[in-house]
This record gives sequence, C-alpha cells and structure tokens, in this order.
Amino acid sequence: MISNQILQTTIDGLKAISRVDLCVLDTEGIMLATTFPEAEEFQSSVLAFAESPADSQVVSGCQFFKVFDEHQLEYILLANGNSDDVHMVGKMAAFQLQSLLVAYKERFDKDNFIKNLLLDNLLLVDIYNRAKKLHIDAEARRVVFILEISHEKETNFLETVRGLFPGKSGDFVTAVDEKSIIVVKELEEKEGYPEMDKIAQMILESLWEEKQQEALVAYGTIVNEIKEVSRSYKEARSALNVGKIFFPERSIIAYSSLGIGRLIYQLPIPLCKMFIREIFDGKSPDDFDEVTLTTINKFFENSLNVSETSRQLYIHRNTLVYRLDKLQKSTGLDLRVFEDAITFKIALMVVKYMKYMENQEY
Repeated sequence: MISNQILQTTIDGLKAISRVDLCVLDTEGIMLATTFPEAEEFQSSVLAFAESPADSQVVSGCQFFKVFDEHQLEYILLANGNSDDVHMVGKMAAFQLQSLLVAYKERFDKDNFIKNLLLDNLLLVDIYNRAKKLHIDAEARRVVFILEISHEKETNFLETVRGLFPGKSGDFVTAVDEKSIIVVKELEEKEGYPEMDKIAQMILESLWEEKQQEALVAYGTIVNEIKEVSRSYKEARSALNVGKIFFPERSIIAYSSLGIGRLIYQLPIPLCKMFIREIFDGKSPDDFDEVTLTTINKFFENSLNVSETSRQLYIHRNTLVYRLDKLQKSTGLDLRVFEDAITFKIALMVVKYMKYMENQEY
C-alpha cells in the first residue's frame, strides 16, 4: 500500500536523526528500502523471523521488528546494531511505519468512498454513514473540478495535483478513469464562482510550470451537501465535453457558463439531423465556402452590426450586404433579422455537435 519511495524517504529521515541504519523488507524477504547494503545478508533470517511468534529479535548483531496492519504482518524492519539505543530507534521506526499504514489505509478508504460517491454507487443512507465514519463533513460546500491532460495520465500527474491541495483534509484528489483527474474541493462560506476560476487557473499554471503540460479544466456548480457531489461531477463532465465542441479556445470551462450549448448537447442525434434538413434543405454548413463562413462568424461576433463587420473584414458595406443577400437566397434565412440569425446560429452549433458525436463513435 505504501510506495517504496515513501518507505525509503521515511527511513532516510530516521537515519539522519538517529544515525542508525534501517532496512524494510516484506514478509517474503524482498528488500523494499534500506540505508545499508549489508542488509542483504539477513534476508534468509527474515523468513524465519516472520514465521516465529516473536515481535522482535536480535540476529547476528542486528535487531528485527515486525510491523503489523490490523494484526496482519506487513513488514519486517531491521535496525543495524544490538545496543539499547538501537533497539529504541527500531521500536520508534516500527511505530512510524505502523502509523503510515494507518494513514494510507484511511486515505485509501476515503479515496474509494469519493470514487463511489462521484459515480453514484452508494445508497443515500450509506453516503452519510460512511462519511461520518471517515470523519468527512457531510454539509460542507463543495465543487468538483475535472482536469484532462492531452495524453493518458500518469501517477506523477496525480501526485502533482494532490500537492496543490495539501492543507485541507476536506479536499480530495482522485481519478475514476485513465483520462482525467478529479478534484473535490471544499469551499469556504464566501467562496464563489470567481474563486473557482482562480483555482482552475492555478491548476493549469502549476501543471505548466512543473510538467510543461497543457490541460483542460472544467467544473460543475457549487453544492451544499455531500449527496449532491455526484451532480457537480456530472456537470463538470458535461462542461468538459460541451467546451470541446463549442468553446475549443477555452482552457477553463464552467458548467454555469455553457449557455445554449448545454441544451444542444442533450439533444438526440436523429432530432438534430431532422432540424438541419429543415433549415438547410438537405445541405450542410460544410458546403459553404470559406469566405461565407468567415463572414457569418464575424457577423455574429459583432452582434449583427453590418458597419463593424465590414470594417473588421476590410470590405465595403455593400459587399457585406451582397454576401448576406446571397446567403438569404440559398438558405431562406436573413441574418440581419434577429429570429433568423438565432436559428442560423443554433443550426451551426447543432452541426458542430453532430460532427463531434460522430467522431466519438470511431
């Protein structure tokens, strides 16, 4: 459960304080961490010690200690020396390893609970009972962030993100698949969505500084009870997908800012196809040439303002009017009329959504 790196760091620290060499082995005599290479000489003795009823023993000038995890033998600790001081250091080191086992097991239990909570795998009564048992505040304000990196995540990315939230026990960093990292953030009473944007930005900047890694961050709405955390997670997941379709230029996507894209994302594909056939009469926006598409997008960006659009496109006002008239003849929609402009804009978004969903199938 505890990584060999953590074990090595622990006994290195203990040696630096006590000047006593230490070694940690598993119950099969395999060395996991050590501060002195001579420990290999005792590996055969470790197997005999593991089978013996003794909790500690001196063998050839080296002291052996057993480390248990709820009465189950987990590690054998060696302390090099047979003096009383070495024995005391060995006992303290064994106690430290025992405490690490308890802490990591509690973290593992909490991690499993959070994963099942996010995925709606718990009954309501189980949510509150387990939260109480794990000393997790059931009524704290929380929000769920999803961090997606450009390739399959590695353990070091998960640990990097965990390192960004070390201070509060109410924050949880975990993963439910191979593509994303989940942060369940506990909030103060006055923290709101502006603070959420700052947290998301902090995550992105830290990943870039430490790993030179770009990423996407999406987050759901703030919830007030632990039973609603799964809803915030689903919202964050939805925001991530909707953002990829309609806001590819954004690296931070909030569920509360998705607008009409959130509605389109919930439409069934057959209904979308029928809508596009009705609007474009069997055609597709992909059939428009690049000049027409650029004109349409710039016209929308400038809130249907003909003068500003023509200025930004470096064309005469009459040229823009001509293009809009030509588009009206081919589609029956006049983008200078608000209702037609809305219909056209929605149709373009629906086409984007359909293309995204088609690509997901392959």
